[in-house]
Amino acid sequence: RHPLATFFHLFFRVSAIVTYLFCDWFSNSFVACFVTILLLLSFDFWSVKNVTGRLLVGLRWWNQIDEDGKSHWVFEAKRVPTIAASTEAEARIFWLGLIICPVIWTMFFFSTLFSLKLKWLALVIAGISLQTANLYGYIHCKLGGQKAISRVTSRLFGTTDVPKRHSRTISEDGTEEHGKTGTR
Repeated sequence: RHPLATFFHLFFRVSAIVTYLFCDWFSNSFVACFVTILLLLSFDFWSVKNVTGRLLVGLRWWNQIDEDGKSHWVFEAKRVPTIAASTEAEARIFWLGLIICPVIWTMFFFSTLFSLKLKWLALVIAGISLQTANLYGYIHCKLGGQKAISRVTSRLFGTTDVPKRHSRTISEDGTEEHGKTGTR
C-alpha cells in the first residue's frame, strides 16, 4: 500500500484546479496566480510520471535520445501476477485522476475561450498539455506500447505487425519495456 503516493497523486492535481477556480478571490496578482498554478501543474506532472505511476500501477514511461539524435519512447510495465484489494483501489484512484483531470482542464479551455479571458489561455493550455502527456504515456504503458495496439488492429484487419519500428526487452527486475522509435 502506498497512501502517501495516492495522496500526492491527487493533491497536486486537485490543488491546481482549486487554485485556478478561486485564485481571483485570494489574490489580485495575475502573475502570482499564474506561477502558483504552473508550479502545481509541474509538481503534478513530475510526481505522476516518476513516482505515483510506478508505485500505484507499476507503469513507467520516458523518452530518450540516442547518439544519432533519434527520439525513442520507452513504455515499461511491471509484471504483477495478482493485484491485492488495496492496490486495486489505488489503481482505480490513479486512473480516475489521470482521466478526469484532463477533461476538467479541457472544460476550462472552452470556458476561458468563450469568456474571452485570453490571458489565462496559456495556463489552461499548459494544464491540458501536461495532463494529457501523462495520460498518453500511461495508456501506452498499459496497452504495452504500440506493439499491443498493432496486434489488436492486425487481428481486426488481417494485417501483420511491423517489427522494425518496435522493440521489447525484459529487464532483470521483471519489468517489460516496449520502445517505439521515431524522430521529433
